[in-house]
Amino acid sequence: MKTDADIKRDVEAELQWTPDVDQTDIAVKITGGAVTLTGYVPNDFQKSRAEAAVKRIVGVRAVANDIVVRLPADDTATDPEIAREAVSALKHALPLAADNVRVLVHQGHLALEGTLEWHYQREAAESTVRRIRGVLGVRNSIALKPGVAASDIRQKIEQAFRRNAAVDAQRITVETRGAEVTLRGEVRSWAERDEAQQTAWAAPGVAAVKNEITVRT
Repeated sequence: MKTDADIKRDVEAELQWTPDVDQTDIAVKITGGAVTLTGYVPNDFQKSRAEAAVKRIVGVRAVANDIVVRLPADDTATDPEIAREAVSALKHALPLAADNVRVLVHQGHLALEGTLEWHYQREAAESTVRRIRGVLGVRNSIALKPGVAASDIRQKIEQAFRRNAAVDAQRITVETRGAEVTLRGEVRSWAERDEAQQTAWAAPGVAAVKNEITVRT
């Protein structure tokens, strides 16, 4: 089993290896496999990418992302400017669905509302607005309204797990209730846990995924 010192070394190496994160002002603390990130980054996108990098490390049991977004002096923007840029960026990223998304901005914090058909669209919307100049944080409240009926979801997800080399299908159970999916079991890393969740979201007709998978230490 990896010690906290081992995990800390691997987390710091992964942050340094991640090209879209400037780890200069990021501090890492490990307690019992739980990682706490503190410090500063210049935008919200780097904050989210830093968290994703930590989750790729074997042995990480939990992540507390307390990084603060500190905008450079020449990178600030007013709320109306952020809102206009967000609307424009969403139209470019989701040309057929952007009209279903509403953007709310307050003191640099951006919220997304509305409905979309697919989870990947919801993720694309969030990733797009995180990159906008002046954004301090993003709350994604977009709901899903699948355009296809839920059918054989459990079977399709289980088959997808078996095809996926990054997921140990034998350690994960899938439960479905209509269009809602619950995942349970135990995996080797946060990255595998996230991969299982992404795989479940990809099934046609899924409206919600509850991930109760634990990470083995």
